[in-house]
Amino acid sequence: MEIKLIMRGLAKSYPGRPVFKDINAVVDGGNLLIVTGPNGSGKTTLLRIICGLIRPTRGSATLALNDRELRGIEIRRYIGLVSPDLVLYDELTALENLYFFGNIAGLRFSETDLENRLRRVGLDKRGNDKVGSYSSGMKQRLKYCLALLRNPELLLLDEPTSNLDDEGKALVSEVIKSHKGIAVIATNEKSELDYGDQIIRLGR
Repeated sequence: MEIKLIMRGLAKSYPGRPVFKDINAVVDGGNLLIVTGPNGSGKTTLLRIICGLIRPTRGSATLALNDRELRGIEIRRYIGLVSPDLVLYDELTALENLYFFGNIAGLRFSETDLENRLRRVGLDKRGNDKVGSYSSGMKQRLKYCLALLRNPELLLLDEPTSNLDDEGKALVSEVIKSHKGIAVIATNEKSELDYGDQIIRLGR
């Protein structure tokens, strides 16, 4: 499948406060885009526009699959998202969270399959523990498990190594390097800038 992320003249502003303007980029399949800039420059806002959670003030963000352009809510089925804003259900176990979000997406998994996915992110033998008992780093690992459930063509990572120890950061590096589609990372971590094939610098 041929895939491209296309941003044309993207701008976002709120009453009395422009966030960013005139963002243009084309990201091909297999490439990684870094979005960086000072706090408040719009990194998270740009990712939310890409995945159709909010609308731009001007311009468009589309995902082209075999020359068919999708935007807004159409894009969501092709996206995996890791974000500080992503809510997990503390009263449910990790496995129950995976079942719940998988069902919403129309995906069905066996318990063995989900346990294997938890093992990949270093949460083996913790699938039946309630997420409320998890540390912040363990919750971040579970978010990666959720984001990868549908083997997404477009992987969006906002502050990808937040709350992770060195082992967790190595996991993120493996996820990024093994991803076959397009990845977009919003970060200010200097060590993560080296991942990018392209960089958008906001707030300049």
